[in-house]
Amino acid sequence: MSGEPSGDERVVAGRYRLLGPLGRGGMGVVWRARDEVLGREVAVKEVRAPAGLDEAEVQRMYARLEREAWASARVTHRGVVTVYDVATDGGRPWIVMELVRGLSLAEMLEADGPLSPQRAAHIGEQVLSALRSAHEAGVLHRDVKPGNVLIANDGRVLLSDFGIARLEGSASITMTGEVIGSPEYLAPEAALGAAPGPGSDLWSLGVMLYAAVEGSTPFRQDSPIATLQAVVERELPPPRRAGALEPVLEGLLRKDPARRLTAPEAARMLRVVGAGGTVRSEGGPVSGPDSPTATAHHGDRAGGSPGAFSGAAAGPYGSPTPALPAPQPRRESGHGPADPAPRTGAGLVLAFGIVVLLLVLALLGWLLFEDRAGGGPTGGGAASPSASPVTSGPAPSATTPSPSPSPSPSPSASATPAQSVTLAVHAVRGRYSGPCPPPEAAAPAFAATLSVVRTPVVVEYRWATRSGVSSAPDWQAVTFDAGGPTARELNFTELSHRPGTTLDDAVRLEVRRPGAVTSDWVDFSVTCEEETPTSGASSPGPSGSPGAPGRPVGPAPTP
Repeated sequence: MSGEPSGDERVVAGRYRLLGPLGRGGMGVVWRARDEVLGREVAVKEVRAPAGLDEAEVQRMYARLEREAWASARVTHRGVVTVYDVATDGGRPWIVMELVRGLSLAEMLEADGPLSPQRAAHIGEQVLSALRSAHEAGVLHRDVKPGNVLIANDGRVLLSDFGIARLEGSASITMTGEVIGSPEYLAPEAALGAAPGPGSDLWSLGVMLYAAVEGSTPFRQDSPIATLQAVVERELPPPRRAGALEPVLEGLLRKDPARRLTAPEAARMLRVVGAGGTVRSEGGPVSGPDSPTATAHHGDRAGGSPGAFSGAAAGPYGSPTPALPAPQPRRESGHGPADPAPRTGAGLVLAFGIVVLLLVLALLGWLLFEDRAGGGPTGGGAASPSASPVTSGPAPSATTPSPSPSPSPSPSASATPAQSVTLAVHAVRGRYSGPCPPPEAAAPAFAATLSVVRTPVVVEYRWATRSGVSSAPDWQAVTFDAGGPTARELNFTELSHRPGTTLDDAVRLEVRRPGAVTSDWVDFSVTCEEETPTSGASSPGPSGSPGAPGRPVGPAPTP
């Protein structure tokens, strides 16, 4: 794009010095810039009207863009790229946003290929949380897609371009005189000309998750018009790699918005899958990550009941774990696969065989005892001590009833899986730099997903630091009610610091009941500085600080 400044050549609105482009799209450029007033780096989106519009249409479009940008600034959520300002320069609006250092989900998929269902669910849950916050503020996104999802270096997942995507997008389509988002992510009702609603964003989220695990969107065709027709008319192509995520995709990608998954139900299902569990198409967790229905391969359909799927037993981001025991009968009546009865019958036959074997051994021992005793009452009493070393297995006939309880644990153990707890911890904010003590809203913060195999159960846990110095309370307890969810989210903010220096430490989650288990360490740092005139205007997230490692990435422009 000739004639554009490459850095330090232009100051927008007398305040934002352009340092270099982060990316270009059909309607403008996203720049890395420096706010000369507050002394921080930001991302600035320069918007240009498409060719062919008359001056009145251009001004109307710019005015609407400004209104929607200010509307999106009302969304306050840790998973939303913050809009700081809408500046006007050269007759065009420039949207000033938080600078996020990391990669977009589109770049990650291009570099590494499709994600595991568990990691995709983990990302999808955080994107959905941001969407729900926006919907509560009356703001629709209209263009949820991998290019608008940013994975920050500190582990945050952020959604960008709230309220702006309606005016731009790749292969954009004009309907009733207005430009809408990318056709392959557009909901059927919006493609038919109806006003979009929160359910339209949920559809786009489903398409994004489908693309994340399958490597391509489900309805993309050779032209925008053909893509829109496929979105409205074609059935969802069955996913091949979705595994435990398949019921979520099926629920979000229902053509009728009234039958689509609600946001709370989708969030619950994504939380379970992200923790390594499985869910049903009609909702409700089937099992945790260590359940008998889990398999070692993503995408295998559990036999029997439609809508029941098994996911790979994996770590918090899809890393494999050892294979699980052979499948065992389900505890829930009427909800398991069609084959629990044959498995239960085989277990009973095995138990019966064990009982018979123990009785035969006992009988042999008794005959040997009688043979050595000589058959007389006196001999029987005298031979009693010597009979003990001869029969090292079951006791003589006087105690033959004792073998009957021994096989009884076998059926009960096969019917009830062993209880276990699975942890997944990630940093919400990994670093803080500024005056101390750090405010709770900016201090290092962490989130954990805690899941169990079965309920009811009480889990005792605590947050611990590697140094042993922490602001966390001692052991706490969380209760999983009978029949309730098998996964919970825990949040924690660490307020410890060292005045005048940097505290480098790590935090983890520890569980002592019902069994001892710990998560991996997650690093964090707190740097105490003297307050400066610009300290109060620092970026809300640590990823926006100029010193954060990694390549800076602003909200990705639509190609």
